[in-house]
Amino acid sequence: MNRYPLWKYAMLIVALLIGSIYTLPNFFGEAPAVQVSSGKVTVKVTSEVSSRVEKALADAGLKPDFVHFEGASVRARFSDTDTQIKAKDVLSKALNPDASNPSYIVALNLVSRSPAWLSSLHAFPMYLGLDLRGGVHFLMQVDMKSVLTKKADALTGDVRSMLRDKSIRHAGINRDGNLVVINFREAALREQAQGLLRDKMTEVQWTPREAGEDLQLVGALTPAAATAAQDNALKQNITTLHNRVNELGVAEPVIQQQGADRIVVQLPGVQDTAKAKDIIGRTATLQFRLVTDVEGAPEVVMERLRDGTTKPVGLKREVYVTGDRVQTANAQFDQNQRPSVGIRLDDAGGRAMKAMSRDNINKPMAIVLYEKGKGEAVSVANINSELGSDFQITGNFTAEQTADLALLTRAGSLAAPMDIIEERTIGPTLGAENIAKGFNSVLWGFVAVAAFMCVYYMLFGVFSSLALAFNLLLLVAMLSMLQATLSLPGMAAIALVLGMAIDSNVLINERVREELRAGASPQVAIFAGYERAFATILDSNVTTLIAGVALLAFGSGPVKGFAVVHCLGILTSMFSSVVFSRGLVNLWYGRQKKLKSVSIGTVWRPDGNVPAATPEA
Repeated sequence: MNRYPLWKYAMLIVALLIGSIYTLPNFFGEAPAVQVSSGKVTVKVTSEVSSRVEKALADAGLKPDFVHFEGASVRARFSDTDTQIKAKDVLSKALNPDASNPSYIVALNLVSRSPAWLSSLHAFPMYLGLDLRGGVHFLMQVDMKSVLTKKADALTGDVRSMLRDKSIRHAGINRDGNLVVINFREAALREQAQGLLRDKMTEVQWTPREAGEDLQLVGALTPAAATAAQDNALKQNITTLHNRVNELGVAEPVIQQQGADRIVVQLPGVQDTAKAKDIIGRTATLQFRLVTDVEGAPEVVMERLRDGTTKPVGLKREVYVTGDRVQTANAQFDQNQRPSVGIRLDDAGGRAMKAMSRDNINKPMAIVLYEKGKGEAVSVANINSELGSDFQITGNFTAEQTADLALLTRAGSLAAPMDIIEERTIGPTLGAENIAKGFNSVLWGFVAVAAFMCVYYMLFGVFSSLALAFNLLLLVAMLSMLQATLSLPGMAAIALVLGMAIDSNVLINERVREELRAGASPQVAIFAGYERAFATILDSNVTTLIAGVALLAFGSGPVKGFAVVHCLGILTSMFSSVVFSRGLVNLWYGRQKKLKSVSIGTVWRPDGNVPAATPEA
């Protein structure tokens, strides 16, 4: 009746082992480290950089715990912060001979102290939020006026191309603030242009007006189109910030919209605030320009060749297409199965490219990427035929090189300028203090609950306390396995989960007492107590889980962090309070055929004052 089959005990043992292994990394803490990542989108971090880092540190007499290449960065871990700071200076000089034009970002960071054997099992500590780990917080203001100005500039070019294609004469097109103004000499031409533009540009409202002898047609974005342009710019900025923050190797950064024109950026674990600001504020612009001789060229940039060397490239002054006209850029193969990059431009970009390429067949064109005001030619290729919105760039590329070139072509710039209006730094010391306070709250909450259960329910209280410890172990293990981010609200959720989890065991213990009051034998009381309490436990946890899922779906920031721990805690508490605690009870009492009493505290009859069963001594 009260016996578990061996497979259930095996399952519990496996769960206990997995929980212990994946919880263990959280107890080792973090060590200071130096991280090397790409400082330009044209520079790729490979394993060769890892060898350079090891050599530079060895030449300086610095001994790291390890140098590890992972993803797109190299990390070197050290035993103390003094060595970490010395290593940062050494690596900055070794990897960036020209400090004014750095190719690599050398930043201070924190990494786990977990031993290698745990890492080999993919057992990593859970991420810690800004309030627990320390780091930097930025509040950024997006310049929404520039979004509308940029949109008006684009519309001006589109209008000029449309009127030229339809051979509609005008007396000049210019931008007046956020308005597009077209001048005409004849009313018939103005009316013809208005009909064309009204059909082609539905997001613009066109209004005729008089200006002296000129007849004008004034275009203004509709309120809905202006709002959509600003929303799209905000989303593009958030996406670009995500891509840039990845270069810092920040675990679980928070980048989210606040209000209509602000973005919150939180970078846990980042110690080097200057580097973080440098990355976030980076500007990148892509241009398609014709190539000319270096001598006498208005501008000269360097092209990085396939063998790693560089050569100068002269550029003509006119910029035909910019990166904001690129819709997609993908690595593919041409009709001869050679690696190439397929590029798709928007309508305006396609028209500009068609007009330029038609007059420059067999002439070289460069794709130039500008970062921090300095340009680099990422590709120089001849124009073999007239190009349009869709074209390919071919050359002596490998498949990997075309993938890199496609990435560079897609390299997005910020859709609108941003200013940092609030900056806050939380030091690691404050983060450690918050961790200690949160840990103590969970610890003393657990001790208080366990002490009450043991006193009130005696041996069954001990079983309940062990189940509560098992629940906490599983919860931390799941958070670590999912690489969830733990913040102060998350620690509050853990403390709350402990109180909620013990409630299930209280229901079970009281149900067992009711069966004993009704005259059932101890074995029957144990069986009936667990079976009949399960439905109540399930109902209460499901309703609580629904509320947690609602917080998870509609909440953000700290609320979402609380909801993640809350929902996981409900799932682990059901398993531990029902399956694990019953396994302990069955192991202790299940094999006693002539069980006369159980240690579950004093059991009183409803009529009062007369014990119905004597607690086990």
